[in-house]
Amino acid sequence: MKTKAVRLYGKEDLRLEEFELPLIKNDEILAKIVSDSICMSSYKAQKQGPGHKRVPDNVAENPVIIGHEFSGEIVEVGSRWSSQFKAGDRFSIQPALNYKGGLEAPGYSFNYIGGDATYIVIPSVVMEMGCLLPFNGDAHFIGSLAEPISCIVGALHANYHVKAGTYIHDMGIVEGGSMALLAGAGPMGLGMIDCTLHRDRRPSLLVVTDIDDVRLKRAASIYTAEDAEKEGIKLVYVNTKDIDSPVEHLKSINGGKGFDDVFVMVPVAPVVEQGDALLGRDGCLNFFAGPNSPEFTAKMNFYNVHYESHHLVGTSGGNTDDMKESLEMMSAGRINPVALITHIGGLNSVVETTKNLPNIPGGKKLIYTHLRLELTALDDFAEKGKTEPLFAKLAGIIAKTNNLWSPEAETYLLEHAEYI
Repeated sequence: MKTKAVRLYGKEDLRLEEFELPLIKNDEILAKIVSDSICMSSYKAQKQGPGHKRVPDNVAENPVIIGHEFSGEIVEVGSRWSSQFKAGDRFSIQPALNYKGGLEAPGYSFNYIGGDATYIVIPSVVMEMGCLLPFNGDAHFIGSLAEPISCIVGALHANYHVKAGTYIHDMGIVEGGSMALLAGAGPMGLGMIDCTLHRDRRPSLLVVTDIDDVRLKRAASIYTAEDAEKEGIKLVYVNTKDIDSPVEHLKSINGGKGFDDVFVMVPVAPVVEQGDALLGRDGCLNFFAGPNSPEFTAKMNFYNVHYESHHLVGTSGGNTDDMKESLEMMSAGRINPVALITHIGGLNSVVETTKNLPNIPGGKKLIYTHLRLELTALDDFAEKGKTEPLFAKLAGIIAKTNNLWSPEAETYLLEHAEYI
């Protein structure tokens, strides 16, 4: 079977190509990709090429398919897995295989599996590690967003606290405690707000900061203080850009005290240091954002590490249990990741979007891999709809959901857009 896919050959060398997939073996699965969400990690992989820890050294001779936040449908199942999977099943995938402690992952390391493709061959190791995950959501974008949401779920699990006089780590954020989300109005910040409000373990106070009024207003319109109050949480949005003493101001919202849990959502040293200064006794600082530079550093107050029991954690991705939890919450309607999506596009837009990702405003760029469609912001649908009937209809559909992407929009797009 032929597939169209975006493959990485080396540093900044991405190519959209058509090529033949090998026939599947009895321990492999043939699948159709429907959607893939482009991640900043893919930008980093194409920027570094074989210098990236997950990209093979011989990528120039054996190119890999990029994309690791994908969802699709099973087409054909090898005999080894026929009792567990069947044609037509919808799936998401956990790319962090952790096979024998290695870093190989779909979207970085394999020739025939990655999210930016029309069809793929899923190797046996994915099933062996329990990383091919069925889901029952009513839209494929839910499966695509399970991986980024799992990173958030994993981070919320990774924080820990220690009762004075013990050495037992109580994992997770403090239930009923105080939490600050710094630079938290970006796409992953929105997902963090959603998860924090709607998971079982919740703080009583959530303060979200940013320095962009537009992002903050959008966040506040999606996750309102009134809705948070119904969940027993006081939700406060703060633009710290023009505040003379942001640490003191933020602590004043918490009754003058430091916070139990602080999440830093950007790799910016002053923000990390602000997060450190915001910690209360036994406070946990979670450095969520992944820096581009291996030389990234920031100061931390080690007096407070010693005397106030401050501690630091960081996670890179979620594990399979985090993926399952994410899929369960989304399928049950407890969380709705659509706020992360700000653009849609087709397979033809992947190369330029991936290469320029840091320079494209907004949140997640959702790709429908069987379509030919230029990357388009949801906010531009109405304007494009003046000359293009497809976008006129889509603008009307998303107007029903606060200008957010939806299962109805996905269905209409897949039925009416041009196929590649």
